[in-house]
Amino acid sequence: MNDKPQIKLSETVVLIDAAFLNFVITDMKRYFEETLQRSLQEIDLSMLTTYLTLDAGIAEGKNEVQFLFVYDKESGNLAHCRPSDLEKELNGVAFQSPYGEYSFASVPSEGMVSREDLFLDLLSIVADSADVKKMILVSFNEEYGKKVTDALNEVQGKEIVQFRMNEPDTPVAYKWDMLAFPVMQSLGIRADEL
Repeated sequence: MNDKPQIKLSETVVLIDAAFLNFVITDMKRYFEETLQRSLQEIDLSMLTTYLTLDAGIAEGKNEVQFLFVYDKESGNLAHCRPSDLEKELNGVAFQSPYGEYSFASVPSEGMVSREDLFLDLLSIVADSADVKKMILVSFNEEYGKKVTDALNEVQGKEIVQFRMNEPDTPVAYKWDMLAFPVMQSLGIRADEL
Protein backbone atom coordinates (compact mmCIF):
# COMPACT_ATOMS: atom_id res chain seq x y z
CA MET A 1 0.00 0.00 0.00
CA ASN A 2 2.21 2.81 -1.21
CA ASP A 3 -0.67 5.03 -2.30
CA LYS A 4 -0.61 7.13 0.85
CA PRO A 5 -2.65 10.30 0.47
CA GLN A 6 -0.48 13.38 0.09
CA ILE A 7 -1.55 15.71 2.87
CA LYS A 8 0.16 19.11 3.13
CA LEU A 9 1.77 19.02 6.55
CA SER A 10 3.40 21.75 8.64
CA GLU A 11 7.01 21.69 9.87
CA THR A 12 5.70 20.74 13.30
CA VAL A 13 2.91 18.18 13.61
CA VAL A 14 1.26 17.20 16.89
CA LEU A 15 -0.56 13.87 16.65
CA ILE A 16 -3.00 13.29 19.51
CA ASP A 17 -5.20 10.31 20.39
CA ALA A 18 -8.25 12.11 21.79
CA ALA A 19 -9.36 9.02 23.76
CA PHE A 20 -6.07 8.98 25.65
CA LEU A 21 -6.14 12.74 26.28
CA ASN A 22 -9.69 12.39 27.64
CA PHE A 23 -8.66 9.50 29.87
CA VAL A 24 -5.73 11.49 31.33
CA ILE A 25 -7.65 14.75 31.81
CA THR A 26 -10.65 13.03 33.45
CA ASP A 27 -8.42 10.97 35.73
CA MET A 28 -6.22 13.90 36.77
CA LYS A 29 -9.14 16.27 37.29
CA ARG A 30 -10.89 13.75 39.58
CA TYR A 31 -7.70 12.94 41.50
CA PHE A 32 -6.59 16.53 42.04
CA GLU A 33 -10.07 17.82 42.93
CA GLU A 34 -10.15 15.19 45.70
CA THR A 35 -6.56 15.85 46.79
CA LEU A 36 -6.70 19.66 46.70
CA GLN A 37 -10.30 19.83 47.98
CA ARG A 38 -11.34 22.35 45.31
CA SER A 39 -12.86 22.27 41.86
CA LEU A 40 -10.54 22.77 38.92
CA GLN A 41 -11.16 24.99 35.93
CA GLU A 42 -12.17 23.76 32.51
CA ILE A 43 -9.17 23.57 30.17
CA ASP A 44 -8.74 26.33 27.61
CA LEU A 45 -7.57 24.21 24.69
CA SER A 46 -5.40 27.01 23.30
CA MET A 47 -3.50 27.03 26.61
CA LEU A 48 -3.10 23.24 26.73
CA THR A 49 -1.81 23.13 23.15
CA THR A 50 0.58 25.99 23.90
CA TYR A 51 1.91 24.29 27.07
CA LEU A 52 2.41 21.05 25.13
CA THR A 53 4.43 22.74 22.41
CA LEU A 54 6.47 24.77 24.91
CA ASP A 55 7.37 21.58 26.79
CA ALA A 56 8.33 20.09 23.41
CA GLY A 57 10.77 22.95 22.82
CA ILE A 58 8.88 25.30 20.48
CA ALA A 59 10.25 28.85 20.76
CA GLU A 60 8.50 32.14 20.02
CA GLY A 61 8.34 32.95 16.35
CA LYS A 62 6.52 32.25 13.11
CA ASN A 63 6.10 28.51 13.63
CA GLU A 64 3.39 26.57 11.88
CA VAL A 65 2.09 23.90 14.23
CA GLN A 66 -0.51 21.46 13.02
CA PHE A 67 -2.59 19.44 15.49
CA LEU A 68 -4.13 16.20 14.24
CA PHE A 69 -6.71 14.74 16.63
CA VAL A 70 -7.58 11.09 16.06
CA TYR A 71 -10.90 10.12 17.61
CA ASP A 72 -13.64 7.49 17.60
CA LYS A 73 -17.37 7.59 18.50
CA GLU A 74 -16.57 7.64 22.23
CA SER A 75 -13.97 10.42 22.03
CA GLY A 76 -15.54 12.99 19.69
CA ASN A 77 -15.60 15.58 22.47
CA LEU A 78 -12.53 16.54 24.50
CA ALA A 79 -13.21 16.08 28.21
CA HIS A 80 -13.30 19.25 30.35
CA CYS A 81 -11.99 21.37 27.44
CA ARG A 82 -13.26 24.52 25.72
CA PRO A 83 -13.75 24.23 22.79
CA SER A 84 -14.34 20.48 22.86
CA ASP A 85 -16.28 19.22 19.81
CA LEU A 86 -13.66 17.71 17.49
CA GLU A 87 -15.97 17.60 14.49
CA LYS A 88 -17.86 20.90 14.78
CA GLU A 89 -15.46 23.22 16.66
CA LEU A 90 -11.96 21.85 16.16
CA ASN A 91 -11.71 20.76 12.54
CA GLY A 92 -10.17 23.21 10.10
CA VAL A 93 -9.72 26.03 12.61
CA ALA A 94 -6.57 27.85 13.71
CA PHE A 95 -5.35 30.51 16.12
CA GLN A 96 -2.35 32.83 16.23
CA SER A 97 -0.08 32.95 19.26
CA PRO A 98 3.39 34.38 20.01
CA TYR A 99 4.64 30.91 18.98
CA GLY A 100 3.06 30.99 15.53
CA GLU A 101 -0.07 29.63 13.91
CA TYR A 102 -1.68 26.60 15.52
CA SER A 103 -4.08 24.80 13.19
CA PHE A 104 -6.40 21.91 14.05
CA ALA A 105 -7.70 18.97 12.07
CA SER A 106 -9.83 16.18 13.48
CA VAL A 107 -9.70 12.75 11.89
CA PRO A 108 -12.45 10.28 12.85
CA SER A 109 -11.84 6.54 12.81
CA GLU A 110 -15.04 5.32 11.22
CA GLY A 111 -16.05 2.13 9.52
CA MET A 112 -13.29 -0.40 9.04
CA VAL A 113 -10.40 1.42 10.71
CA SER A 114 -9.82 1.36 14.46
CA ARG A 115 -8.57 4.43 16.32
CA GLU A 116 -5.27 2.59 16.86
CA ASP A 117 -4.81 1.81 13.15
CA LEU A 118 -5.71 5.35 12.14
CA PHE A 119 -3.20 6.76 14.65
CA LEU A 120 -0.47 4.45 13.35
CA ASP A 121 -1.34 5.28 9.70
CA LEU A 122 -1.12 9.00 10.39
CA LEU A 123 2.10 8.47 12.33
CA SER A 124 3.55 6.77 9.26
CA ILE A 125 2.37 9.56 6.92
CA VAL A 126 3.84 12.25 9.20
CA ALA A 127 7.10 10.32 9.59
CA ASP A 128 7.42 9.94 5.79
CA SER A 129 6.64 13.59 5.02
CA ALA A 130 9.59 15.68 3.87
CA ASP A 131 7.75 18.81 5.12
CA VAL A 132 7.73 17.69 8.75
CA LYS A 133 10.80 18.51 10.86
CA LYS A 134 9.33 17.94 14.31
CA MET A 135 6.81 15.33 15.48
CA ILE A 136 5.03 15.62 18.82
CA LEU A 137 2.88 12.66 19.88
CA VAL A 138 0.26 11.87 22.48
CA SER A 139 -0.52 8.19 21.89
CA PHE A 140 -2.55 5.70 23.93
CA ASN A 141 0.47 3.70 25.11
CA GLU A 142 -1.57 1.39 27.33
CA GLU A 143 -3.40 0.23 24.18
CA TYR A 144 -0.76 0.23 21.42
CA GLY A 145 2.39 1.76 22.86
CA LYS A 146 4.86 -0.85 21.62
CA LYS A 147 3.79 -0.29 18.01
CA VAL A 148 4.31 3.48 18.42
CA THR A 149 7.70 3.01 20.09
CA ASP A 150 8.83 0.63 17.32
CA ALA A 151 7.66 3.05 14.63
CA LEU A 152 9.30 6.09 16.29
CA ASN A 153 12.60 4.26 16.80
CA GLU A 154 12.74 3.81 12.99
CA VAL A 155 12.15 7.48 12.12
CA GLN A 156 15.22 9.24 10.75
CA GLY A 157 16.01 12.95 10.45
CA LYS A 158 13.16 14.35 12.53
CA GLU A 159 12.98 15.73 16.02
CA ILE A 160 10.51 13.63 18.01
CA VAL A 161 8.90 14.31 21.39
CA GLN A 162 6.41 11.84 22.83
CA PHE A 163 4.21 12.84 25.76
CA ARG A 164 3.47 9.93 28.10
CA MET A 165 2.16 9.26 31.59
CA ASN A 166 5.07 7.02 32.56
CA GLU A 167 8.62 6.23 31.58
CA PRO A 168 9.21 4.04 28.51
CA ASP A 169 9.82 0.36 29.41
CA THR A 170 12.86 0.20 27.16
CA PRO A 171 15.37 2.85 26.03
CA VAL A 172 14.02 4.93 23.14
CA ALA A 173 15.81 6.78 20.33
CA TYR A 174 13.76 9.96 20.80
CA LYS A 175 12.78 12.47 23.49
CA TRP A 176 9.81 11.94 25.75
CA ASP A 177 8.19 14.12 28.39
CA MET A 178 5.44 13.83 31.00
CA LEU A 179 1.94 14.65 29.77
CA ALA A 180 0.88 15.30 33.37
CA PHE A 181 2.68 18.67 33.55
CA PRO A 182 0.95 20.54 30.71
CA VAL A 183 -2.41 19.03 31.75
CA MET A 184 -1.91 20.13 35.38
CA GLN A 185 -0.96 23.65 34.25
CA SER A 186 -4.06 23.80 32.03
CA LEU A 187 -6.30 22.69 34.91
CA GLY A 188 -4.94 25.56 37.01
CA ILE A 189 -2.98 23.43 39.47
CA ARG A 190 -0.10 25.43 40.93
CA ALA A 191 3.27 23.94 41.80
CA ASP A 192 2.97 25.20 45.41
CA GLU A 193 -0.22 23.11 45.84
CA LEU A 194 1.56 19.82 45.21
